Amino acid sequence: MKINLFTFLLLCTTIANAQTNTYKFKRNISGVNSVWHKMVLPDDLYKKANAGFEDLRIFGINGKDTIEVPYLLKQRVDKVSSNDITFKQINQSVNQNGYYYTFQSPEISLINQIKLAFKQENFDWEVTLEGSNDNKEWFNILSNYRILSIKNNDTDYQFTRLNFPDAKYQYFRLLVKSPIQPELLEAKILKTDTIPGTFKVVKYQSFDLKNDASKKETVVDVTLTNQVPLSYLKLNAQSDFDFYRPIKIEYATDSFKTDKGIQYNYANLYEGTISSLVEAAFNFENTITSRLKITIQNNDNMPLRLSGLQLKGNIYEIIARFDQPKNEYALYYGNEKAISPVYEIEKFESKIPVNLTTVTIGAEAKNPAYSIETAKPLFENKPWLWALMVVIIALLGWFSFKMLKN
Repeated sequence: MKINLFTFLLLCTTIANAQTNTYKFKRNISGVNSVWHKMVLPDDLYKKANAGFEDLRIFGINGKDTIEVPYLLKQRVDKVSSNDITFKQINQSVNQNGYYYTFQSPEISLINQIKLAFKQENFDWEVTLEGSNDNKEWFNILSNYRILSIKNNDTDYQFTRLNFPDAKYQYFRLLVKSPIQPELLEAKILKTDTIPGTFKVVKYQSFDLKNDASKKETVVDVTLTNQVPLSYLKLNAQSDFDFYRPIKIEYATDSFKTDKGIQYNYANLYEGTISSLVEAAFNFENTITSRLKITIQNNDNMPLRLSGLQLKGNIYEIIARFDQPKNEYALYYGNEKAISPVYEIEKFESKIPVNLTTVTIGAEAKNPAYSIETAKPLFENKPWLWALMVVIIALLGWFSFKMLKN
């Protein structure tokens, strides 16, 4: 009876470990006291988890029972929505100040952005924007706002979007200060709303700047302290004159050794223009990396003065359902062959409570249940060799007995 009980407990332990033994690392989860919780992935997890997080699992242990916890992995990024506001152009005029364009809405509307399109490809103008509810008394919204378009063999750059605080008027009047007649093709009037995501400031370890005169470019290599998510970069760039130059931001995907040391393969994060007209801040898709390369094309201009940068990344957050809060829970990862789990809660996300309490993910530890079974050839497996010898001896004995009997 005792032997049967021992065998049963051993079998239960083996079954429990079978669910977790393919994951190299585990982190205990503390603070679980209700069904729904959220948790933020720690920075030092990213370098050992799979790039797409296919290997993340949460298991709860209660004696002989192992339960897999369903979860959702969320990136807390900005959510931007834009709505076109109906306006029609009702007037166009000119005086010594410049060229006027007046727009009217059927009702008083709230807007904060106007996108302009002109037939001209090269211009540098200042504009003024005013609002009114009776088309008589006008109130200033923007003054001496610069718009620019440059198109040649080296550059194709436009900055013709007006951004301003929320303004609520029925009429809007645009003054373009130009020595020639602007050919306005379109004025798209919008109300843009942004729900801010959750960012985390990222520290960098080194900022290595090189001005290459032969290639007419500035290259900045940035090494981060950890491998973490990045989605925002702001350069501290100065110049004694206005500037607009092509910029490319890349991130290291892997590295390899050469005679000249460690080299890196890069992939694109962002391509665009760095300009004195707007803040040198760039947003891109949340990407996990530990190294960046920034390339600015100077052409025949003096290099910009770059004095560091600011980095941010959107956090990754897990929303999990703990059906049995009294169990002991841990986060497991480190399985290169794992595939993404499929949980039903993804289809019922709208029913998840909004205000969730945060639980803590502990320090990384090696998973004691982790094991890799390596198949060995039969001739290297001693139990198989002994079994084979017993079978051969038994067969030889049996044939010898038959021969002696005959």
